Amino acid sequence: MREFAQRTLLWLAVIALLGLGFWWVSAFDALLVVSICLGGWLAYHLYHLALLLRWLKHPVAERVPDGFGAWHTVFMTLYRQSKLQRQSQRKLTNTVERFINAGEAMPDGVVVLDEHDRIEWLNPMAVEHFGLDRKRDVGNHIFNLIRQPAFNAYMKANSFSQPLILRFTQPNERVLSIQLVPFDSTRKLILSRDITSLERVQTVHRDFVANVSHELRTPLTVIGGFLETLADMPDDPALLRQFLPMMMEQSRRMQSLVEDLLILSRLENSPKSAANEKVNMTELLDTLMVEAEGLSQGRHQIRLQRDTPLWLWGNVQELHSAFGNLVSNAVRYTPDGGNITLSWKAEGEKLVFSVKDSGIGIPREHIPRLTERFYRVDRGRSRGNGGTGLGLAIVKHVVARHQARLEVQSEPERGSTFSVVFNRTQVAEPEAA
Repeated sequence: MREFAQRTLLWLAVIALLGLGFWWVSAFDALLVVSICLGGWLAYHLYHLALLLRWLKHPVAERVPDGFGAWHTVFMTLYRQSKLQRQSQRKLTNTVERFINAGEAMPDGVVVLDEHDRIEWLNPMAVEHFGLDRKRDVGNHIFNLIRQPAFNAYMKANSFSQPLILRFTQPNERVLSIQLVPFDSTRKLILSRDITSLERVQTVHRDFVANVSHELRTPLTVIGGFLETLADMPDDPALLRQFLPMMMEQSRRMQSLVEDLLILSRLENSPKSAANEKVNMTELLDTLMVEAEGLSQGRHQIRLQRDTPLWLWGNVQELHSAFGNLVSNAVRYTPDGGNITLSWKAEGEKLVFSVKDSGIGIPREHIPRLTERFYRVDRGRSRGNGGTGLGLAIVKHVVARHQARLEVQSEPERGSTFSVVFNRTQVAEPEAA
């Protein structure tokens, strides 16, 4: 501004000198000269003002003018300010983009609400959780989109301390934990987390504890009742001979239950990979055949079919436990005089161990749930046959640890076939004799 004032005074001095130097010129000529000088000075400033106005209308598209004289200093100052502003804007834009990308990548749902509870922004996980549309629903009131009385009451209460648990059945069964969070004087965040798996685990845990308690209650009650009777009648050998076998049977039942629980715990908590040793399937099949005949006590026709001597990579103890459960189930649920066939064969690129029986069979609707803990098709009949309800759960874990799969084919009163299907990649070279 100082340079601008100096230049202005210089122009005025020039004009004054011109007036004094040409005092002999007529008044009209002097006025003409002064007018020309003032006109040039005015044109100079009007030109630069026009440049300034044009740039102000389009500061992004137009570059800052260069200008002459004092206006050059003005325009250079504007250029530096504009450059700093663009740098700050780029930095702010990058920061906002990073926050948006972070919100987009969050595993939880995020919905931003304005002061009137209208949606300003939401991430893809919130779209999945609430079934919203990012284009159509932005700007709409949240109460019009999530129509659950519990959610409406939670929002109106402005409860920021405790989350809300919401259960949805459509389009898929889902359990969400929803937390309302204020983040400035007017806006709020809705954070949603899918806890469906956690709810299922807790349900399984509750059912598991209830089932174990129920399974142990009966034998403990029986043994306790017998002991009380014997305590009241200690000198009756006949009663003792009658009660002792039943007490031993109930104690064996509890022992089997505890052993199966320990096996399940070991399978669930040990490393996933179990294929760390070579399993001689010939020896394992012979062992299973002996065990099946011992369980049957001659009540069934038991056969062993094998067309391959292949060995497997796996864990012999786990495979023995899984296959043994399938064999014992076949013996347990096949009426006297029925047929049981143990099979080990190659089918194309697969190796299949199967146990086929002519027993009572399983209705189709029960097959998907057979591997659940303590799940029984007929509870009374299962307990009468001495099952713990954990055998097929053990089979499921062992099969998964050996990269195999369990297939079940069954019809009521026509028997069942349980097959464990292995990939060819599980084949191991036989050990040298």
